[in-house]
Amino acid sequence: MVSVRHHLGEFRDPLSNYEPVEYTDVLERALVEETIAAIRARPYVEIPPDHSVYRALQVLAGLRISSLLVVQAGKLVGVFTERDTLQRVACRYREIHTMQVADVMTADPVVVYETDPAVAALGAIVAAGYRHVPVLDLHDQVVGVISPRRVLAFLQDRHRQQP
Repeated sequence: MVSVRHHLGEFRDPLSNYEPVEYTDVLERALVEETIAAIRARPYVEIPPDHSVYRALQVLAGLRISSLLVVQAGKLVGVFTERDTLQRVACRYREIHTMQVADVMTADPVVVYETDPAVAALGAIVAAGYRHVPVLDLHDQVVGVISPRRVLAFLQDRHRQQP
Protein backbone atom coordinates (compact mmCIF):
# COMPACT_ATOMS: atom_id res chain seq x y z
CA MET A 1 0.00 0.00 0.00
CA VAL A 2 1.27 3.44 -0.89
CA SER A 3 1.23 5.86 2.01
CA VAL A 4 2.39 9.45 1.83
CA ARG A 5 2.78 11.85 4.70
CA HIS A 6 1.43 15.26 3.93
CA HIS A 7 0.91 18.40 5.98
CA LEU A 8 -2.81 17.51 6.05
CA GLY A 9 -2.14 14.03 7.38
CA GLU A 10 -1.46 10.68 5.87
CA PHE A 11 -2.67 9.91 2.36
CA ARG A 12 -3.46 6.34 1.37
CA ASP A 13 -3.84 5.51 -2.28
CA PRO A 14 -7.39 4.13 -2.66
CA LEU A 15 -6.31 2.02 -5.63
CA SER A 16 -3.42 0.33 -3.87
CA ASN A 17 -5.62 -2.61 -2.90
CA TYR A 18 -7.48 -2.68 -6.19
CA GLU A 19 -8.11 -6.11 -7.59
CA PRO A 20 -9.24 -6.21 -11.20
CA VAL A 21 -12.69 -7.58 -11.86
CA GLU A 22 -12.76 -11.17 -13.00
CA TYR A 23 -15.61 -11.79 -15.40
CA THR A 24 -17.20 -15.20 -15.58
CA ASP A 25 -19.06 -14.40 -18.77
CA VAL A 26 -17.65 -13.12 -22.06
CA LEU A 27 -20.77 -11.03 -22.71
CA GLU A 28 -20.49 -9.26 -19.36
CA ARG A 29 -16.84 -8.50 -20.07
CA ALA A 30 -17.69 -7.18 -23.55
CA LEU A 31 -20.43 -4.89 -22.26
CA VAL A 32 -18.27 -3.43 -19.50
CA GLU A 33 -14.79 -3.37 -21.02
CA GLU A 34 -15.43 -2.64 -24.70
CA THR A 35 -16.59 0.71 -25.99
CA ILE A 36 -19.53 1.65 -28.17
CA ALA A 37 -17.06 2.03 -31.05
CA ALA A 38 -16.83 -1.79 -31.07
CA ILE A 39 -20.55 -2.03 -31.82
CA ARG A 40 -19.86 -0.56 -35.24
CA ALA A 41 -22.61 2.01 -35.37
CA ARG A 42 -24.20 1.53 -38.72
CA PRO A 43 -24.07 4.15 -41.43
CA TYR A 44 -26.60 6.88 -40.95
CA VAL A 45 -28.53 9.30 -43.11
CA GLU A 46 -28.92 12.91 -42.09
CA ILE A 47 -31.41 15.57 -43.04
CA PRO A 48 -31.62 19.31 -42.20
CA PRO A 49 -34.38 20.41 -39.81
CA ASP A 50 -35.95 22.73 -42.39
CA HIS A 51 -36.71 19.95 -44.90
CA SER A 52 -40.36 19.06 -45.29
CA VAL A 53 -41.79 16.03 -43.56
CA TYR A 54 -42.83 14.85 -47.01
CA ARG A 55 -39.18 14.84 -48.13
CA ALA A 56 -38.11 13.04 -44.95
CA LEU A 57 -40.74 10.35 -45.55
CA GLN A 58 -39.53 9.96 -49.14
CA VAL A 59 -35.98 9.38 -47.87
CA LEU A 60 -37.11 6.86 -45.24
CA ALA A 61 -39.19 4.92 -47.77
CA GLY A 62 -36.68 5.19 -50.61
CA LEU A 63 -33.77 3.91 -48.53
CA ARG A 64 -35.90 1.46 -46.54
CA ILE A 65 -34.64 2.82 -43.24
CA SER A 66 -36.47 3.81 -40.09
CA SER A 67 -34.59 6.86 -38.83
CA LEU A 68 -32.87 10.04 -39.97
CA LEU A 69 -30.47 12.09 -37.88
CA VAL A 70 -31.39 15.76 -38.04
CA VAL A 71 -28.20 17.81 -38.35
CA GLN A 72 -27.77 21.57 -38.60
CA ALA A 73 -24.41 23.32 -39.00
CA GLY A 74 -22.64 20.04 -38.32
CA LYS A 75 -24.39 19.43 -35.00
CA LEU A 76 -27.06 16.91 -34.12
CA VAL A 77 -30.34 18.64 -33.27
CA GLY A 78 -32.77 15.75 -33.40
CA VAL A 79 -33.89 12.40 -34.72
CA PHE A 80 -36.77 11.79 -37.14
CA THR A 81 -38.17 8.25 -37.04
CA GLU A 82 -41.04 6.12 -38.23
CA ARG A 83 -42.43 6.44 -34.71
CA ASP A 84 -42.45 10.25 -35.03
CA THR A 85 -44.43 9.81 -38.23
CA LEU A 86 -47.04 7.63 -36.56
CA GLN A 87 -47.31 9.69 -33.39
CA ARG A 88 -47.01 13.25 -34.68
CA VAL A 89 -47.63 13.29 -38.41
CA ALA A 90 -50.40 10.84 -39.20
CA CYS A 91 -53.12 13.06 -37.74
CA ARG A 92 -51.77 16.06 -39.71
CA TYR A 93 -51.17 14.24 -42.98
CA ARG A 94 -52.47 17.06 -45.18
CA GLU A 95 -49.68 19.31 -43.89
CA ILE A 96 -46.72 17.06 -44.71
CA HIS A 97 -45.63 19.17 -47.69
CA THR A 98 -45.32 22.32 -45.57
CA MET A 99 -44.58 20.90 -42.12
CA GLN A 100 -40.85 20.90 -41.35
CA VAL A 101 -38.89 18.02 -39.87
CA ALA A 102 -38.05 20.32 -36.92
CA ASP A 103 -41.77 20.46 -36.06
CA VAL A 104 -42.07 16.72 -35.43
CA MET A 105 -38.58 15.35 -34.75
CA THR A 106 -37.41 14.18 -31.37
CA ALA A 107 -35.32 17.20 -30.36
CA ASP A 108 -32.23 16.91 -28.16
CA PRO A 109 -32.23 13.11 -28.22
CA VAL A 110 -30.33 10.95 -25.78
CA VAL A 111 -26.90 10.28 -27.27
CA VAL A 112 -23.94 8.07 -26.47
CA TYR A 113 -20.28 8.62 -27.20
CA GLU A 114 -18.14 6.14 -29.07
CA THR A 115 -15.82 6.02 -26.03
CA ASP A 116 -18.62 5.04 -23.61
CA PRO A 117 -18.75 1.43 -22.43
CA ALA A 118 -20.87 -0.77 -24.67
CA VAL A 119 -23.38 -1.24 -21.86
CA ALA A 120 -24.23 2.48 -22.18
CA ALA A 121 -25.80 1.69 -25.55
CA LEU A 122 -28.25 -0.68 -23.90
CA GLY A 123 -28.88 1.81 -21.11
CA ALA A 124 -29.70 4.58 -23.56
CA ILE A 125 -32.02 2.39 -25.61
CA VAL A 126 -33.87 1.09 -22.56
CA ALA A 127 -33.93 4.23 -20.39
CA ALA A 128 -34.90 6.64 -23.15
CA GLY A 129 -37.20 4.24 -24.94
CA TYR A 130 -35.56 4.96 -28.30
CA ARG A 131 -34.78 2.35 -30.93
CA HIS A 132 -32.24 4.64 -32.59
CA VAL A 133 -29.57 6.34 -30.48
CA PRO A 134 -27.04 8.66 -32.14
CA VAL A 135 -23.36 8.00 -31.50
CA LEU A 136 -21.06 11.04 -31.23
CA ASP A 137 -17.31 11.45 -31.10
CA LEU A 138 -15.61 13.56 -28.44
CA HIS A 139 -16.11 16.66 -30.62
CA ASP A 140 -19.89 16.09 -30.64
CA GLN A 141 -19.81 15.09 -34.31
CA VAL A 142 -22.15 12.32 -35.40
CA VAL A 143 -20.35 9.07 -36.23
CA GLY A 144 -23.33 6.75 -36.46
CA VAL A 145 -26.46 5.44 -34.87
CA ILE A 146 -27.03 2.33 -32.81
CA SER A 147 -30.12 0.22 -32.56
CA PRO A 148 -31.11 -2.89 -30.62
CA ARG A 149 -30.27 -4.94 -33.72
CA ARG A 150 -26.67 -3.63 -33.80
CA VAL A 151 -26.20 -4.26 -30.07
CA LEU A 152 -27.55 -7.78 -30.49
CA ALA A 153 -25.16 -8.40 -33.41
CA PHE A 154 -22.28 -7.19 -31.21
CA LEU A 155 -23.29 -9.57 -28.40
CA GLN A 156 -23.76 -12.49 -30.80
CA ASP A 157 -20.30 -11.86 -32.25
CA ARG A 158 -18.74 -11.87 -28.78
CA HIS A 159 -20.66 -15.01 -27.82
CA ARG A 160 -19.30 -16.82 -30.90
CA GLN A 161 -15.77 -15.86 -29.81
CA GLN A 162 -16.28 -17.56 -26.45
CA PRO A 163 -13.90 -20.50 -25.92
